[in-house]
Amino acid sequence: MADSYTTLWTDALCRELKRSGHEGVRLTMLFGGPFGSLPSFRRAGLRPGDTVFPVRAHRTRLHVLGAMEVSRVLPYEEAGTELHDDDYAKLLYWRVLKTGAVTEVLLGPPGSPLSFDTVVPGDVLERLTFTSRRGERRLSHVEDGRLLRSAGLQGVYRLAPGSAAELRRLVGERFAPPRV
Repeated sequence: MADSYTTLWTDALCRELKRSGHEGVRLTMLFGGPFGSLPSFRRAGLRPGDTVFPVRAHRTRLHVLGAMEVSRVLPYEEAGTELHDDDYAKLLYWRVLKTGAVTEVLLGPPGSPLSFDTVVPGDVLERLTFTSRRGERRLSHVEDGRLLRSAGLQGVYRLAPGSAAELRRLVGERFAPPRV
């Protein structure tokens, strides 16, 4: 069964993505690495078929920025030789996401368009639950439907199925494949 994960993007990265015209473009590639600023998807256990929800903590609110299903996970140093020309062009296009020491590249079919406007409602935020080998945990530092600190989001975390469904609902039609 496929899992769903969150990864926290910084305000600086989100501002740069907006400034460089990435808003509205379907997610096709994500990057991971060994540090907290660019965490490892492999170390989190992510596999092809899983879904990643980039999120942003901004002014006591959590924004879900989009969703992408993963089709391949590649070591970054092999990406240039492994990728087809179309995917290599995507690697160059999404290079703004490379915010540190990149060690892995996640490829996927076009996911949802990147959007900075989707706020996770307070009641959903209070129920947001993550799961690991140690069990389930609620998102910490949430009070009265407001996110007071983003510490519980820094990294790559597997969502409990109910929380994954809630985020998928928020992304909604944006996550559906484009109609031809």
